[in-house]
Amino acid sequence: MQFENLSFGYRGKPAIFKQFSWQVPAGRTVLLGPNGTGKSTLLNLAAGVLKPKAGTILANAKRDVGWMPQNVLAINRLTVHEQVAYAGWLKGLSQAVAWEQAQAALAAVDLTERADDLSKNLSGGQLRRVGLAQTIIHQPSIILLDEPTVGLDPTQRQRFRTILASLPNNHTMLVSTHQVDDLAELFDTVVVLYQGQIRFQGSSDEFLAHAPSASPRPAEAAYAYFIGGNH
Repeated sequence: MQFENLSFGYRGKPAIFKQFSWQVPAGRTVLLGPNGTGKSTLLNLAAGVLKPKAGTILANAKRDVGWMPQNVLAINRLTVHEQVAYAGWLKGLSQAVAWEQAQAALAAVDLTERADDLSKNLSGGQLRRVGLAQTIIHQPSIILLDEPTVGLDPTQRQRFRTILASLPNNHTMLVSTHQVDDLAELFDTVVVLYQGQIRFQGSSDEFLAHAPSASPRPAEAAYAYFIGGNH
């Protein structure tokens, strides 16, 4: 996926992106940045939910993109299996194929045992996993996850990260977050977005090298370096 000379702003507010160009790296990329800096807007643009004021977004096809927004909602009266299958049908799968691939998607996120439960009866962490299953059901080549662990407690976040790490690494994955946990274990590339601009792009080791050697929390220190204007 590639952004070319992208410009976007919400009505009545300053532009978030001005002639923004960026090639999303292959593999798994974490997009870091404080709230309000444009991470969610960029993923919404990439998913086709928002349209740029100018510029282009290049991807193979809309069906190749799987998108998980921050808010995953339970669909009233649908079971977990039905909700995930419905997401697949919306992505162009036939009813039969969507039903079958929903089983595989639920197994991937460790929710097989809850398949026949109503989605509305799930916990917050389980519903986030339903959102991930909906995202991967049609086997997209590009996966976009917007703050996937927001609102989860530490145990739920760890379980979600473990499931994320277990997914096949045969696609481009872009995950936005303001948390800096498990960078080296989960992601090939770290990108820092601040005020609509890429402040850093590189490996986890290259990112952590910007933290003071004696820092007890090197990931947080490196993150603060880039958003604090010290580079």
